[in-house]
Amino acid sequence: MLFYFGFILLTIVTCAIFIFLFPSLSKNARYKLAAGWCDNVLSWLRLVCGVRYEIVGMENLPNTPAVFLANHQSSWETIFFYSLLCPVSPILKKELLRIPFWGWVMRLQNPIAIDRSKPREAGKSVLTQGVDRLENGNSVIVFPEGTRSVAGTVKRFSRGGAKLAVAADTAIVPIAHNAGDCWPSRQFIKRPGFITVTIGKPIAVKGRSASDLTAEVEQWIRDQLHQASR
Repeated sequence: MLFYFGFILLTIVTCAIFIFLFPSLSKNARYKLAAGWCDNVLSWLRLVCGVRYEIVGMENLPNTPAVFLANHQSSWETIFFYSLLCPVSPILKKELLRIPFWGWVMRLQNPIAIDRSKPREAGKSVLTQGVDRLENGNSVIVFPEGTRSVAGTVKRFSRGGAKLAVAADTAIVPIAHNAGDCWPSRQFIKRPGFITVTIGKPIAVKGRSASDLTAEVEQWIRDQLHQASR
């Protein structure tokens, strides 16, 4: 309860500042302010709930925009990646933009918003908006499972993220993590512990199919989680 009190307070204050200053902020300043909120939330989480993390493979982060594919276990990684991969355009449900304060700010950040009730249109929207964001200097983070999984499990990956990388001729960077161990999906409680985020080497997409790329990334992430659980 203490964590969520601070989380909500940080969100309201940061979003109010963001909305007030938005007209005078540069694009980079807007992303840095949003990333600062993420860092503050994670620091508060560490202080109150004892959730710490380490990053393996920082040298694999490219200097140019890329498509990042990661497993999805909780809300933790959505916060963490926005800071780690800044500037980044997340793919999210349109209805999330209606959330007071947070949703209003996300709308100003030009995310890739999709209507999940219309899968075909959503797929086209990801490709169109995704290529645009990549060409304008933003990376794109995709959770190919589509929804959060129970810690220690991985659902079958969709090909949308790989299709975007192929369409934009942009490298894919796989990321594996065990955030669900400390921030379980759809649970109020937070558990103290250590989250390991592993960043894989960039994968070139030229001459490869979306199916092959998706299968390679999915297997890599499964292997990383299996090794971490041993």
